[in-house]
Amino acid sequence: MENLERAGFGGGCHWCTEAVFQRLKGVEKVEQGFIASIGKASSFSEAVIVHFDPGVISLDRLILIHLHTHSSSSLHRFREKYRSAIYTFSEEQEKQAGKILARHQKEFNHTLITRILPFREFRPSGEEFRNYYLQDRHKPFCRTYIEPKLEILSADFSENVKME
Repeated sequence: MENLERAGFGGGCHWCTEAVFQRLKGVEKVEQGFIASIGKASSFSEAVIVHFDPGVISLDRLILIHLHTHSSSSLHRFREKYRSAIYTFSEEQEKQAGKILARHQKEFNHTLITRILPFREFRPSGEEFRNYYLQDRHKPFCRTYIEPKLEILSADFSENVKME
């Protein structure tokens, strides 16, 4: 476990983001909650911290999956609550994430609005909200919002999905 790295991801609802990352090989832990950065991004926004083994899944792959499983090019009115972001834990990770994001921009028809931000602080969700999809995948919210993202994951990134 000492070889794990971590990165933060925000986009849509953290229940959705949590469910996507929990399905990935190499992801050992997903902490669901709220992340704050600095400057204009100092308010808390729904996000997750992903603890991953880079020998199994790379930061590049995690970012690519994240970009494809939330509205990474939509600047809607709820972006403060659902900030599209990659939260980094070091200057090196920030540089790496910037290069990855720039490289993947060409795969999208619209400009990505996902920002790379330094991690400042995390507040976990209440216990009753953690593992939201795993607790009861038959809830209407899960069927309406989470399952379509998991379908994208299975269709486009099946080699990274854990066997159930």
